[in-house]
Amino acid sequence: MAKTRLIRLLLLAFIALPAPAAAREVVELIPAQRSSWTIGRVFAPITGLFLGGPSYWYGERTLAIDTQPPGASLDLFYVRKNIQQRFERAESPVLLQLPSRIEAGRGDSISIRAMLDGYLHQEVQVDVRSRETQLTIDLAPLPNRLEAMAHTFLSNRGSLKFLTSEAAQFRVHEMSDGFSISLTKTGHSESAVENMRGIASDNIQLLRAEQLGEDLVVRVQLRDGDPNELDLRSTQGYDAARKLHHFTVELVPSEGNAAVLARSGDALMRVGRASVSGCALEFDRSMRSQLDPAALSRAVAPSSDFLDLHLRLALQRLGELSPDGLIRLIDGSKFHPSIPLDLAAASNQSAEVVGFLSLLRAFVAELEPPELQRSALRGLIAPELERERFDASVEIAEELERSCSRAAS
Repeated sequence: MAKTRLIRLLLLAFIALPAPAAAREVVELIPAQRSSWTIGRVFAPITGLFLGGPSYWYGERTLAIDTQPPGASLDLFYVRKNIQQRFERAESPVLLQLPSRIEAGRGDSISIRAMLDGYLHQEVQVDVRSRETQLTIDLAPLPNRLEAMAHTFLSNRGSLKFLTSEAAQFRVHEMSDGFSISLTKTGHSESAVENMRGIASDNIQLLRAEQLGEDLVVRVQLRDGDPNELDLRSTQGYDAARKLHHFTVELVPSEGNAAVLARSGDALMRVGRASVSGCALEFDRSMRSQLDPAALSRAVAPSSDFLDLHLRLALQRLGELSPDGLIRLIDGSKFHPSIPLDLAAASNQSAEVVGFLSLLRAFVAELEPPELQRSALRGLIAPELERERFDASVEIAEELERSCSRAAS
């Protein structure tokens, strides 16, 4: 029993031991040349008595540097008379080996520049002759943040919308195979970056985001690799409901908007009644129940972007395919698509139009190649939703539709 109790006490003592501190990289930051001789060296043994003893002037001089959060890149400069004497690069935490105070010149200083992705760069200076032995640099988060990202495309035209906490400062650079967008002093949410993964469209082959210090850089690789085939147009605005700023880059094909609308009109005319009636409505109901109502309303509501006219034509086509030529809402309201005021009212409530999601699915199936149809539909009805979550919702809705068809046969 006594032996068992002893083992338990030893285990508890081991658990209570503090975790070992993070290993510090040791960096020597001592200039090759000694400082010039001064009269202070003569009196150092005497003045040292009042400053803590001989070790103050002649003892080993070190400076431990930490950052919060840790892991920042550090540019370390030894400066004497405004001239850089030594430069080293390290990662926090780090221990600097410095010359003793007697070997350091009056005014010698260490300049430290701390850099960590997603945080503001910070510079600090420390006098080599100071009593400073420990320095912690608290890094401030970037002033702006990418909260969400939406990608929409239809009939060879598309847009990339970035929603940020503050108005974005940006630069657009053309590259040999596409273009890049730099959002200055902007961090990102994980969901926003996750939404960028796997994005592809008629024009976009690949899109990836990378945090480079204080800037968020989004690289867009085009399918044909020629940015001259597209006209890039940027706009900015404010989403008052969510208190978010938005910055949008539109990809406009050189063929012009008339050709884009003509393709969309032809595709809508090929959509048949079976696509918006019977078991197809099971898909419509299931998708509406799975999607966030506010997000769905934002996606299909009238706005100033290029999708407006396409969605309006889709509503008109839905009315034409209805048995009585009317657009119905889930609350039983009815609108005549041939009457402009009725069509406008239906457009403002298009998230509640019965059969509208089924019609949009059929629309993109007629307009886009099979490998892009799911992405096109997501861009129309849930552009801010991660691809995996949207795909799962579609699978559930289509399985309900198939079950309905099996029961009816």
